[in-house]
Amino acid sequence: MEVIRLDNVSLLRRTQEEFSYDLKKTMLSVLEGKYRQPVKKLVLDKIEFVVQKGEKIGIIGANGSGKSTLLKVISGILQPTSGTVRVRGKIAPLIELGAGFDPEISVMDNILLYGVLLGYSRSEMRNRAPSILEFAELQDYALVPVKGLSSGMVARLGFSIATDVQPDILILDEVLSVGDENFKNKSKQRIKSFWHTNSTVLVVSHDLSFIQESCEQAIWLNKGQIIFAGHTYDAIKNYLDIGNQGS
Repeated sequence: MEVIRLDNVSLLRRTQEEFSYDLKKTMLSVLEGKYRQPVKKLVLDKIEFVVQKGEKIGIIGANGSGKSTLLKVISGILQPTSGTVRVRGKIAPLIELGAGFDPEISVMDNILLYGVLLGYSRSEMRNRAPSILEFAELQDYALVPVKGLSSGMVARLGFSIATDVQPDILILDEVLSVGDENFKNKSKQRIKSFWHTNSTVLVVSHDLSFIQESCEQAIWLNKGQIIFAGHTYDAIKNYLDIGNQGS
């Protein structure tokens, strides 16, 4: 059964230079008659693929190739400029850990909120909260506002929630570097547990050995296009033999 389908998906986004072009400069350029429309870059270009339930797929490519953007489109964080994205099932994106938290409310309230957004009831999330706090090593911070946590604590909390709820689809973007060595090892063990379930996993990582060991299929992205999709060994070999020549 297919759980993810992308048909002819493209995405145009403003360049980083345009994002940093502040309001004052924009107003001055308008007054001086020098205003120009924001430049947009084609970040994803006619992406097409299908993911079946339970598949574990690695996504590889150089920095700036569109890997993280692709995951954000699948997760619904970004809307494609054209094409269609279909996702079936509860999805937990570990992309920007803690990005969806409300900094003004407590850790406990954020656990409940995050869970509800993933489709779980408040009562179920209350039952899960002790194990989430324990894994994140935040038992003493349940009533502390998230803004009072360090960035590492927030990342641990985000990872703990998303992997505790056992989603249908798990989206991972370079999350195996979270926290100290002890927490990294715990994270890797928890991630590995998903490989023994029916959960579908999409993982972006520069750790090609991890992709090779963990994923049977892989997608190589370059400049927003799929260059190769197929067996992981072949994808990595093509990427190393060909991709790095132009990187």
